[in-house]
Amino acid sequence: MRTDAREQAYVEFVTARQTHLRRIAYAICGDWDRADDLLQAALVKLYVAWPRVQRLGSEDAFVRRIIVRANVDEHRGSGRHQSPGAEGHGGATLFEALQALPAVQRKIVVLRHWLGLSVEETAEELGISPGSVRSHASRALASLHVAQSREAR
Repeated sequence: MRTDAREQAYVEFVTARQTHLRRIAYAICGDWDRADDLLQAALVKLYVAWPRVQRLGSEDAFVRRIIVRANVDEHRGSGRHQSPGAEGHGGATLFEALQALPAVQRKIVVLRHWLGLSVEETAEELGISPGSVRSHASRALASLHVAQSREAR
């Protein structure tokens, strides 16, 4: 494929998927500015790997994986930890309750239940075991259920 055609395909993909991918980044990190940074970093890496990624047909998965890994790397280096559960969120929306989950649980809920990835695909994207995905998902859904019950009162 010629360079012009390759760049055209990249631009078309980014134009079509940017809003969706930005929302994923926001759901992962909970901050629009950080989401923009994560997405920008992912799109730069996608551009570099575009011929291979496009040939495999894994554009969305590649960008998601980069967003998740960049966010994990950021959390490891920053020393920031999020408080578990959705406590203290009287009147919280489901999205606010999602943001209150620990980072790993939030990522699992987004990948599994919003994007519909399998346990194995989620485990691969996060670099953890399928058993960890299941246990984190169970705890996350229980916390979201508690938050939703509080909201209903």
